[in-house]
Amino acid sequence: MRLLLDTHIALWAIVADARLPRQAEDLIADQNNVVVISAASVWEITIKHALPRGLPTDMPVSGPDALAYFKAAGYDLLAVTAEHAAAVATLPDLHRDPFDRLIVAQALQEPLRLITHDPTVKAYSDSILLV
Repeated sequence: MRLLLDTHIALWAIVADARLPRQAEDLIADQNNVVVISAASVWEITIKHALPRGLPTDMPVSGPDALAYFKAAGYDLLAVTAEHAAAVATLPDLHRDPFDRLIVAQALQEPLRLITHDPTVKAYSDSILLV
């Protein structure tokens, strides 16, 4: 199975955060699955890591560090295409976060099984896995 990790699942996986659900951990560890990270996640991490936010754990690593960890873990990287960007317009207005909307559009366009911990993201499709 080709799995697209949403940004928080991807972050929790690379920093071994206790919030990573066991089901996500098992899917990521399964050698039969291909784990994919969107360029949108790297962009989101880069932007949000630099923002003054509530907790330092919001984005615990910088974008360049996250990218290095994703590569070291052997995750495939998914570029954002013009088709992905345009597909955002076809999504119902369920979620306000533009990064999440783009990642959902990518998952539906490719297709990939998106793994998320966000019930609002899950609401976009039955093909999205809520963990």
